[in-house]
Amino acid sequence: LCATSSAPSSAAAADLKSKLLDAISNLRTLQERDGSFAIDFGVKGGEINATSRAPQKVDYYAISRDVGDAAENVIALTNELEAISPTDEPTQYLGDKQNGDQAPLNGPWKLLFTTAADASFSKNSTRGSAKVQNIVDGARGRITNVIDFEPKEDGSAPPLKQLNVVIKAEAESEKRVGLVFKYAKAVFNKKLFGRNLALYIPVPAPFLTRLIVLLSRIFKFGRKKGTERKVPKAYFDVVYLDKSLRIHRTGDDNLFVQGKDEWDEAKPLFQ
Repeated sequence: LCATSSAPSSAAAADLKSKLLDAISNLRTLQERDGSFAIDFGVKGGEINATSRAPQKVDYYAISRDVGDAAENVIALTNELEAISPTDEPTQYLGDKQNGDQAPLNGPWKLLFTTAADASFSKNSTRGSAKVQNIVDGARGRITNVIDFEPKEDGSAPPLKQLNVVIKAEAESEKRVGLVFKYAKAVFNKKLFGRNLALYIPVPAPFLTRLIVLLSRIFKFGRKKGTERKVPKAYFDVVYLDKSLRIHRTGDDNLFVQGKDEWDEAKPLFQ
């Protein structure tokens, strides 16, 4: 059975998707003009809340009113798209060894926009600029978050070349994906015997879980009252999904907009 609904107008969705890309492009242009974030690791870096230890939300208005208004426009368009999502069951076939390649979430997704501070990278910060994507293996029920760090402003290579975070993903409902972090792989620019040095970090040792939070986490931990001292459960809810666009919200109410390479209109924003 197909997981998509024929009720929403594909023409309306196409129009909103085009407007969404224009809004994201405008936001980036304004950030180039007015400045970007300088988010670094931990509480002092503005990545994590000092009280709750949850990931901070990005305050686009801290850059300028124009940037803040542009970000609000992006968010408003995602809300409109949420109302006409064509996929009734985004988590269908997730973890299904036989049909996983047909899972609506299957494949690589590249980041276009987020409200999450710990998934926002810029050159004017210690951790530097990076391109972020995650790869969903529907058959194995696995998501790999991939962070590729870019050269510094002076053209030199950053110490960390790439960080991969491997996560077990399970369908908790038609739209919710539960996450269990398995391990991280850090690839450094320093080479030994002609190969980049790599470090495998097992999870869920508490300090290693925190390391992943600090460095790369795309999907955020949801917290329930009275459980602040426990390692919270990670999940995200898919609010819009088609073959080229995915929008999800995390347990910390952070928003992520991601697309696939075959979305030709979005390719300039992937560069």
